[in-house]
Amino acid sequence: MYDQQNGGERLEKKGGGWAGKLALALSLVAVALAATALYLTLRGDGAEEPDPEPTIQFGGQSLDIVDGVPAAAYDEACFSVDGRGRMSYEEDGRRARTGIDVSVHQGEIDWPAVAEDGVEFAMLRLGYRGYTEGGLFLDSQFEQNIRGALDAGLEVGVYFFSQATSPEEAREEAEFVLSALEGYDLTYPVAFDWETVSSQDARTRGMGGEAITQCALAFCDRVREAGYEPAVYFNQHLGYLYYDLRALTEYPIWLAEYDGTPDFYYHFDLWQYTHTGEVDGIQGDVDLNLDLRF
Repeated sequence: MYDQQNGGERLEKKGGGWAGKLALALSLVAVALAATALYLTLRGDGAEEPDPEPTIQFGGQSLDIVDGVPAAAYDEACFSVDGRGRMSYEEDGRRARTGIDVSVHQGEIDWPAVAEDGVEFAMLRLGYRGYTEGGLFLDSQFEQNIRGALDAGLEVGVYFFSQATSPEEAREEAEFVLSALEGYDLTYPVAFDWETVSSQDARTRGMGGEAITQCALAFCDRVREAGYEPAVYFNQHLGYLYYDLRALTEYPIWLAEYDGTPDFYYHFDLWQYTHTGEVDGIQGDVDLNLDLRF
């Protein structure tokens, strides 16, 4: 009797343990189901997924926004255009300056007539590097243009058409520019204008964005060392797909974008908005610009 009772007692205790575990498991399942039901109720059947991170749409591509590069903050409503195609920008009582950029392609310029036509600043091509053999050349109209623009009372800056393939060549270009500027006082930037050339013979063919960025930095650093204000000129293609804009944030940006209003995502300082402008004193088309620095 004792063994049977004891065995029965042990069997009863064992059976009671399984029953407790099963009850606990069922309770946990019930809690989980209740929590899921509550979540779904609060969320709603038609709830949308969070919006994806914003991107920039350019040239059929979706580009990630680059951290650390300030975005443009211009008010589209503040841009306006007159009957001659002249763009203006006014915000909070402040007005962007009107300017042109010229080279030998504009021929001889009547600078007093330019100034009388409302032009306030001029960016002059100082020179260029050849895209095949890489020689450095002064724009044949530069000296006449800089004297004429300064005498007419315009604010003046310059740009150099670069085909540098290395930082060493970019510094060489900067030295060439600085030598040509001796004796002249500039109030506008000295701009690095590196552009792609489609010719199969171009020395710069196949250069990548990092190499171009390093060339721009080498040029700008040398110009700044000499006491001038450097700037970098580019279009949207180079700005979005080539330049590392994080490396250029301390320099003014001169953007070429020929649209009704600019939609380049990142901040820029000067805007070249057309290459078919009309200005008194200049025969034929000329590039028009706004200086958006207040």
